[in-house]
Amino acid sequence: MDLSVHSRVLKPIDRLRYSPGSLLVVVSPSPEERDRFLNRLVTDRACLLSPAKVRGLLAGKVAEADVDARAQELLRAAVRKRLDNRETVVLGPDGLSVAEREGFVRIAAELKRPRHLILLDTARDQVRDEDLAELNELRRRLDAGEMGAEGFQTVLRLGGGTASEVNRILFRPPPREDD
Repeated sequence: MDLSVHSRVLKPIDRLRYSPGSLLVVVSPSPEERDRFLNRLVTDRACLLSPAKVRGLLAGKVAEADVDARAQELLRAAVRKRLDNRETVVLGPDGLSVAEREGFVRIAAELKRPRHLILLDTARDQVRDEDLAELNELRRRLDAGEMGAEGFQTVLRLGGGTASEVNRILFRPPPREDD
């Protein structure tokens, strides 16, 4: 299935508004910064999903060797169930690779749910050397407007002061204009 869609690069604003039932993928070379950003801006904690969160829920309940595989399986099932019920999913994958996002984007595309990506950029000293090439490629593709090939309808790059300019992420339809 080809995921390609027309993609728009958004500009940072104080209130980011997405349709209810969307898949919003927030990637960052710093999981700590990503989690702080999401915890500050997303009021509905039930929609926040990540491999780390699922691994934490499984700790001590399944064999250590099976945690990663089981977490990935449960995370996919949770994303599918929420999107199938037209509920919002805000996903914070562990890394920056296309492979980590693709399966979730495919689920959303199959269910005809809106798909969005935010790259929360960080200072160079917060980027691991092994992530630098992947981060630079993601930056290049995002800035060039190429993320539609991955299935994202909107993309936004936040870094430096722009991340702090965002005060809320809302999952509501746009306000109706009375004629």
